[in-house]
Amino acid sequence: METMKIASFDRVSELKAFDETKTGVKGLVDAGVLEVPRIFHHSSLKLSNPKPLSSDFTTIPTFDLGGRVFADETKRKNVVQGIKEASEKWGFFQVINHGVPLDLLEKMKDGVRGFHEQLPEVRKQYYGRDFSKKFMYLSNFDLFSSPAANWRDTFSCTIAPDPPKPEDLPEICRDVMLEYTKHVMNLGQFLFEMLSEALGLDPNYLNEMDCSKGLHMLNHYYPPCPEPDLTLGTTQHSDSSFLTVLLPDQIEGLQVNREGHWYDVPHVPGALIINIGDLLQFGASCISKQSQASSCLHRVLLHHWSKTES
Repeated sequence: METMKIASFDRVSELKAFDETKTGVKGLVDAGVLEVPRIFHHSSLKLSNPKPLSSDFTTIPTFDLGGRVFADETKRKNVVQGIKEASEKWGFFQVINHGVPLDLLEKMKDGVRGFHEQLPEVRKQYYGRDFSKKFMYLSNFDLFSSPAANWRDTFSCTIAPDPPKPEDLPEICRDVMLEYTKHVMNLGQFLFEMLSEALGLDPNYLNEMDCSKGLHMLNHYYPPCPEPDLTLGTTQHSDSSFLTVLLPDQIEGLQVNREGHWYDVPHVPGALIINIGDLLQFGASCISKQSQASSCLHRVLLHHWSKTES
């Protein structure tokens, strides 16, 4: 009986049918689905959640950036040292008093929800898989290549170094996107200063290499799921960027992996989560002195731009 079920599952046809609705996972929820479609079913191995029996580590650390202005040099050095240790041990940390207005964080989250909760007819006009576009709305970038789809919709936008035309952005979230990303770019420059110091380099080192010049924005939306034990909102992955600045909402669920075990990241009001990306991690792993850093990080930067251009 089970063999017949598997044989009758035409995955490609179901993927195409789902994609052609142009309304994503939100469209399924709006239609009142009571069961998760098979294209979203993940293997039990991926759904398993191994946790350490005992550990000195509970979750990623949180640092107070003091509004990006430290009262004295000692406090700055302490934060730099903390960021260094967190980057080495976790690859993640959270920051508070980061200089991005708290009301702007809430407006940005409202803007993301507002876009995804618009009428289907409005969302459909943006839906597509033309990855050359500055603004794109779709469900699952790898829908047709991944073993299982994620219960998630996304709109994305390339903000820098070549910004989109304002008229190409949805009106419902246009203004807040442009305002929020200005602050994030400034925060990114500050974080690259701190990370440069953590690597034992001149504070301007990473910024002068243009590590902070590019910004690609992903805005995920996770609709309510009728069978959450069968699927995931986001599968395990690493970010290929230099740095990720993540704005979470109050719904917890984010986990980070360390030494083969998963740790929950609790919600900290007003915090932004920072993730060291693959490119920066690769460059930092080469560093033992500044001469080696220069050679290695420039190779990383060239690789980054070649990937962007392709």
